[in-house]
Amino acid sequence: MEDKKNKINYKENLKKYFSYIWKYKFLFIFLVLFVISIEVFTLIPKFLFKSIIDNGTLFSQGGLIKSEFVNILLILLVIYVVRTLFLLLFTFLRALFMAKLEIGIIYDLKRKFFNHIVSLDHNFHTSHKSGSLISRLSRATGSIEGLTDVFIFQFAPFIVQIVIISASLIYFNWVSALIITLTSIIFISYSVFFQKLQSKDRKKFNEADHTEKGNVADIFTNIDSIKYFGKNNFIRKKYETYMRKTRRHQKELLRWWKWSDTGQIFILTIATIAILYFPLMDFLAGDITIGTISFIYTTFLSFIGALFGFTWGIRGFYRSLTDLNDLFEYEEAKKEIKDKKDAKILKIQKGKIEFKNIDFKYNKKNHLFKNFNLKIPKNKTVALVGQSGCGKSSLIKLLYRFYNLKDGEILIDEENINKFEQESLRSEMSVVPQEAILFDDTIYNNIKFARPNAKKEEVLQAMKFAQLDKLIEELPKGINTFVGERGVKLSGGQKQRVSIARAILADKKVLILDEATSALDSETENEIQKDLETLMKNRTVIVIAHRLSTIMKADLIVVMKDGKILQKGTHRELITEGGEYAKLWNFQKGGFIQEN
Repeated sequence: MEDKKNKINYKENLKKYFSYIWKYKFLFIFLVLFVISIEVFTLIPKFLFKSIIDNGTLFSQGGLIKSEFVNILLILLVIYVVRTLFLLLFTFLRALFMAKLEIGIIYDLKRKFFNHIVSLDHNFHTSHKSGSLISRLSRATGSIEGLTDVFIFQFAPFIVQIVIISASLIYFNWVSALIITLTSIIFISYSVFFQKLQSKDRKKFNEADHTEKGNVADIFTNIDSIKYFGKNNFIRKKYETYMRKTRRHQKELLRWWKWSDTGQIFILTIATIAILYFPLMDFLAGDITIGTISFIYTTFLSFIGALFGFTWGIRGFYRSLTDLNDLFEYEEAKKEIKDKKDAKILKIQKGKIEFKNIDFKYNKKNHLFKNFNLKIPKNKTVALVGQSGCGKSSLIKLLYRFYNLKDGEILIDEENINKFEQESLRSEMSVVPQEAILFDDTIYNNIKFARPNAKKEEVLQAMKFAQLDKLIEELPKGINTFVGERGVKLSGGQKQRVSIARAILADKKVLILDEATSALDSETENEIQKDLETLMKNRTVIVIAHRLSTIMKADLIVVMKDGKILQKGTHRELITEGGEYAKLWNFQKGGFIQEN
């Protein structure tokens, strides 16, 4: 039984392809009409050549006088010239309309799937490699173009040719028409049979190729780690294993093609012998003319070319549908976090947050929160502390609705966040994450990303607030300096300051600081901490911290462990109380600051 993972529903994929075509149905119909016209014009010279030979034979035998023969040649010349002009015009229009059709379809496909993939949940993106996603999208857009080419340049011309050729040959020599029809049926059936046999291997090859490209993206993203640890040879060997797997599946595909090509040549050899023998016997019997013999042979030669083109089209057809299947699979990836039909736009007024009896687990074995409760008053700064894995970052992800709760609710201004559109919820909070990931764009645009409609003066003010102005002055291109992929051209501290400037520019009622100053040197951290204190006024602030010295002034410190709250209070209260917080404080005060 075929593995369901490698099974491809060609009928369904073809239906989806034509759903993209439907928008451009009139353009597609015009293209098909031009193809039919072009194929008709292509066959006209064969009829003209037959007429020249037959009339030339009559002229040589005295059946035509010279002036009559010349007039016939002139008429044939005029027909050929007119045919050529129309052929040029229709070929030009076909190319023009083809470009419009393919550009439109590719644009629609990319827009639909990019928007779909971007909108998928946090969980989807953490479990799929970006390189593999890019590979699938790129391969599918190329396949759309390939599939359209197959229909317009290979399938449609062949069908037109086989109809016209068969009709013509039935008139001149029915045996030849029968040979060509039988050859077409046997040749195409054989080709389709082998294409279906190799579809499973094509799917395996695609999966191996996606994995290879996904790991290439991962390797290049982490190139600094490879250099730091001196692991060039290790990475080369690791990548070699991916290449070998891709090559193995590629060889399996080639094996099918060898058998397919061998059988096709055998079928055409038999057909060629038949098409040479039977018309020749009819000619010797005086049933057909030498012009008809010429027409049959030249037509058969062009038919062979069209037949090979058609079978290559079949290969392209199955290959394209297989490649499209890899992308269409993502249509089955549905959003787990869905907005309600009557979801409202959130506008945070007070900034009061409450985690009420929440129950959450990442999987069956990792039940993180059970009946967890926490109130964060408006305009107060609440710090979450505890060892890694205690649930600090998970609370923030739940607040942003990256995951669904099993039970309980999260309230903002006493309303359940599930009532609001996710986009509006997230846009009403600003965050400075522990790891500042930047776009490969300018410093200015990376900061303006937080509020695209902000004025330049506001962006510059945010830069100054985040202590970026001195850095900008030292850079040759200033605010227009590109930071590189993921911000690799900036130091950790510089990236963090850009991230802080973003949060400042966003200017939201709720502010999340996830180790916001962890990548800064002590002097800069001290300066920014003072500015952050100003920023935090009249805002609800949630601080995730490992360095307890940065949260001493927090209104409330929540000590967590294994998804539970161990202690709550101010810094002074918790030091006096003793317990986990006092233990952490004494440990760090001694100089052994643990950072995650």
